[in-house]
Amino acid sequence: MEKDQLRYENMKYSRCGKSGLLLPKISLGLWHNFAGVDVYENSKEMVLRAFDLGITHFDLANNYGPPPGSAEETFGKILREELSAYRDQMIITSKAGYLMWPGPYGEWGSRKYLISSCDQSLKRMGLDYVDIFYSHRPDPDTPLEETMMALDQIVRSGKSLYAGISNYDPEQSQQAFDILKSLGTPCVVHQPSYSMFNRWVEDGLLNVLEKNGVGSVVFSPLFQGLLTDKYLKGIPEGSRAAKSHGFLQSSQITEEKIHKIKALNLIAEKRGQKMAQLALCWVLRDPRVTSVIIGASKVSQIEDAVGILDNLEFSEGELTSIEAILKA
Repeated sequence: MEKDQLRYENMKYSRCGKSGLLLPKISLGLWHNFAGVDVYENSKEMVLRAFDLGITHFDLANNYGPPPGSAEETFGKILREELSAYRDQMIITSKAGYLMWPGPYGEWGSRKYLISSCDQSLKRMGLDYVDIFYSHRPDPDTPLEETMMALDQIVRSGKSLYAGISNYDPEQSQQAFDILKSLGTPCVVHQPSYSMFNRWVEDGLLNVLEKNGVGSVVFSPLFQGLLTDKYLKGIPEGSRAAKSHGFLQSSQITEEKIHKIKALNLIAEKRGQKMAQLALCWVLRDPRVTSVIIGASKVSQIEDAVGILDNLEFSEGELTSIEAILKA
């Protein structure tokens, strides 16, 4: 069998809500390690290996970098040089909502910002369209109707095939779904954060998604790398938590969390998995989670993530033990 066919034989794909869109269980996010400051050859190697493993979904945003926009430029270069023949076999997404350029039109959810952002993202990646374009976060000062009408126009103009939202709470999500449905451009996907240490989606959001037939693609499933074996013996030099900037701060690595990770790691070992693999499987245990976005700094991390596909199921005993650890 040719490599192209093997790619799709080995990956598992799930329907995104009630849409026609199928997404791989594992998606690759380009939030970190694909920017202008990173080594291009490593970024390219990771994207190509991911695609060979059946990861067809590549998640970006306008401001991924640093500098902002450079992750899209890197991905655009990889597409041009290596993957241009495969564009129709890939799901490429982008978002707008966080700070991208100076002045009053460079962030949040105005029609001006979203449509300008989408145009810029397409230019950086050298694309005619993205597959999903997201409102990256709700804007407290812009009418939700304006933000959703901008997504509707982006889809109708052919600049994106589907509309999505990210970081919206259950009530905001329901309002967004209702507006988009009335416009004739239904929302197909919500992108929230979700992990063993960050379970807010269980307090209503997953129910809202199920009720509306909307899929979910979750990010930060490893809680910025904490849900791995990296921190079992303290904070290693060069890790995310060792840096003064970034989302994982050393103050978040408490004795209580380390104790839980050690207990969870024992369950992972019994399953023949690494801690990170257990954390990914746990997020995917809920059928309302369509796909999980992984970040990576090297190819082996992508291979480890895809390695969970043969061992996704949990016994009732395992789930009970994990719950006891998390709630202790």
